[in-house]
Amino acid sequence: MLRLHRRIAARHVTAKGGPSVACLTLSFEDRRKSRLRTRLDDGREVGVFLARGTILEEGDCLVDDNETVLVVVKANTETLSVARTTDVHLLARAAYHLGNRHVPLQVGEDWLAYGHDHVLDGLVRALGLSVVVERRTFEPEAGGYDHGHTKNQPAAHTHEPGDHHGH
Repeated sequence: MLRLHRRIAARHVTAKGGPSVACLTLSFEDRRKSRLRTRLDDGREVGVFLARGTILEEGDCLVDDNETVLVVVKANTETLSVARTTDVHLLARAAYHLGNRHVPLQVGEDWLAYGHDHVLDGLVRALGLSVVVERRTFEPEAGGYDHGHTKNQPAAHTHEPGDHHGH
């Protein structure tokens, strides 16, 4: 079994002769696991061992202990509910209610996407948004306490002891 243990930028691989490259396609649920036994897209068995709290995103690269295998992470398509409205107030209300239920949520300019759930669809429709079921990749928000674990979100602002400044 191939053991993947680090998330890196592809340019940092230093193996002589260059690493072999493989793909690993995962659902969002699997991309948020720090320990996972699965198969690469080519069928090879692999174990993923990452720091707790790591959420893999489309395009992330993983390497084995010897940096001889570079694995590019792909987001699998999933069945999602996509709620749309041009009313930013309604969009914010829907995001609030879904977030209050700790639902992983992907946010667009005039849409929200979450794992398909007919009960949540009813809630969102009752708020006044239209909802359709689509198959697409899912890249939800990392959350305010991410501390920079994902590449598309800024690290959370934290304070050190003695750090006194206004916002």
